[in-house]
This record gives sequence, C-alpha cells and structure tokens, in this order.
Amino acid sequence: MMKQAFSSQRRLLATASSSQKPSDAVLTGLLDPVSKAIQQVQAYREQNRTSPLFNHLSAVSESVPALGWVAMAPKPAPFVKEMQDAAMFYTNRVLKDYKDKDKTHVDWVKAYVSIWTELQNYIKQHHTTGLSWSKTGPVASASGAPPSAPAGGCPPPPPGPPPPPEDLSGTPGVGGDGGASTRNALFAAINQGADITRGLKHVSDDQKTHKNPGLRSQGGPAAPVRSGPKPFASAPRPAAAAAPSRALPPVLELEGKKWKVENQEGAQGLVISNTELKQVVYAYKCNQSTLQVKGKINSITIDNCKKMGLVFDDVVGIVEVINCRDVKVQVMGKIPTISINKTDGCHVYLSQDSLSCEIISAKSSEMNILVPNKDGEFTELPVPEQFKTVWDGQKLVTTATEIAG
Repeated sequence: MMKQAFSSQRRLLATASSSQKPSDAVLTGLLDPVSKAIQQVQAYREQNRTSPLFNHLSAVSESVPALGWVAMAPKPAPFVKEMQDAAMFYTNRVLKDYKDKDKTHVDWVKAYVSIWTELQNYIKQHHTTGLSWSKTGPVASASGAPPSAPAGGCPPPPPGPPPPPEDLSGTPGVGGDGGASTRNALFAAINQGADITRGLKHVSDDQKTHKNPGLRSQGGPAAPVRSGPKPFASAPRPAAAAAPSRALPPVLELEGKKWKVENQEGAQGLVISNTELKQVVYAYKCNQSTLQVKGKINSITIDNCKKMGLVFDDVVGIVEVINCRDVKVQVMGKIPTISINKTDGCHVYLSQDSLSCEIISAKSSEMNILVPNKDGEFTELPVPEQFKTVWDGQKLVTTATEIAG
C-alpha cells in the first residue's frame, strides 16, 4: 500500500513537470489517487490493532498523510516535518521494545524515518512554496497522464488569437455610422436631465397588476418573471443515500495479557479486577464512560476516548493518554510516569504516594494537575502550553512562559 501511495504521487509529479496547473476541479481529481492510498494505509492500521507490530503500523499511519504536501502551499516541507514528528511517538516505542532484542526493527525505524527526511530535502529544492507546475505545455487533464511528445516534426502551432469582441451596438459594421448615431442618440437622451422622464406614460392604480389582482388572469398566460442570478447556485444533485453508521459492539475482555476496553458508550461502572503485574489495559474509543482498574498492573493506555474517566490503584510502568478529549485520570496509589499526547482537555488527580511521578506532554492543551492538600482538598495547577526559547551562546534554552493578559 505504501508503494502504491508513492507510485501515485510519482505520477502526479510527472504530470506537474510537463503540464500547466489545471482548474481546482481537475486538480482534485489528480490528487484523489494519493488521498485514497493514504486512507487505505490508515484503515489497515485500524483493522490490525491486535497485531504485535501495531506500533510499526501506527508509525506508518501517523506519518503517511505527509504525502498530502502537494496540496499544502505555501509551506509543504514543514507539513512533512510535522507528520514525521507525529510518528516519532510510535517509532520511539519500536526502538524501546527492540533495542536489545532484534536489530532489524531498529534498522527499519532508521530507514523509514529517512524517507520523510529525504522527501523534505526534495521539496525544499524543487517545490519550496508548493507543487511546481510547468509554465509550458498543455493544461493537465483529469486523466493525470503526462502528455506524450509528438512522433516527429515540429510541435503544433499555438492556437490563434480569440475572435474580436461582439459589437454591442447591434449594427453589422464595427466602424460604420450606425453605431456612432446610436451612441449619439443615447448621450443626447441622457443629457436631457430631468426632462428624460417626460416621455414616460403614466400608469394609474387600476392598471397595476400588484394592486389589481383581476388583471393577472386576463390576456392569456403571463410571461415568466425573470429573476437575477442566484449566488453560488449549482445544478441540483441527486440525493445520495446516507451510509448507515455501523455501531461496533462494546468490548471488555482479557486477551492474553491485555485487557481490551473498546467502544463503550455511557458505561459508568466498568471495573477490571483480579489483575496481575504483567497485564496491561488498553481502552479505545470509549465515550462518556468510567473505568476503574484495581490492583497493580504494568501499564494503561487510553486512546481516542472522549469524556472518559479512569481510576486506578498502582501502575509500575506508564499511563498514556493519546488522541483524547476531556478525560480525567485519578491515581489512588503509585505511578512513575504519565504521558499525555495529542489530547485536548486532561485532568490528572494525584495521590500522596504519586507526587513524584513524571508528567510528559506533547501537542496537547488544557492540561491540569490536581495535587492533594493536607485537608484532603486538591490544588489545581495548569501544565504550561506556551514556551520561550533563546540561544545562550552554546545551546537552545527553553522555559515555560505565562500567557499575558
């Protein structure tokens, strides 16, 4: 699938190198093969969440939208860099899992990351402000195939000049006297000033159709009323049948060493007990639900959840919050590390035993840490989202700043 995605983009680049930029409608059709290839890669990852190579698939799925740089003017290279950084979370996981086990996976990460690095270099050299189109040659067609060179001889001559504009005076001759006399008569009428209305016929109220409805039914069918052009009007399209949304069944089960909590909607009493130290919990696409994990386990991951509540006792590894919105996490025992990535709205309630835990955040907002007081109440502290970076002569120094105002 990745080979197909790059092949589709290669064909697009070949078309752009030999054709002029088409209209937006045609350009959308040319970009469609790349877009579909990206969607296939991302769908494959979602279909293989139980795969032992899920981190590999996630790294590819998070970074493959970088191929959309062809539509990201005027800064395509920074867009590729952003997508590469989005995959770094998962590539680091692969490096961590296989660093001392299998060097093949480590080499794969280096080779894969280098793809996007080289793509950025190519874009900076040839497409700095966006996809560059040829200034000569025909306009690109919807087929997307680059135009072929003629078999022999000189290329066909350019099209002739456009026909002269139509004479709006209504006379057959452009330079004849008819057009000049008509224009002179028009200017003479305009120069009459207020006297120009003296030639108009007065219409009494009984002759006005809007004041005398009886006139509307007289004299045969009325002429159609002309209306002005309607802005943004388009030809009516046949109503497409709405695709039925497939609701996936909720899941709460132990599969090997992994507790799977998926597709829960409004479930407020989810409890995982009888846990073991080697087990992990993975919650995915849960909405307005609450999960309690009892005992001591290895790690907990909350992925793509909204308005989710998590309460747990002890975790020896890490608690990760990824791609979530409005989640609350409460620690009852101990936890060494909490990671918040690509999340909007996260409240973390710490216990007295977990005050020394590390909180790592990236690409997230509205994060608050609540620290317990001696009286049992919590003090809410925001996690910085704005930073200042300066050069001290030897290295970059970054410090958190408070938003003014």
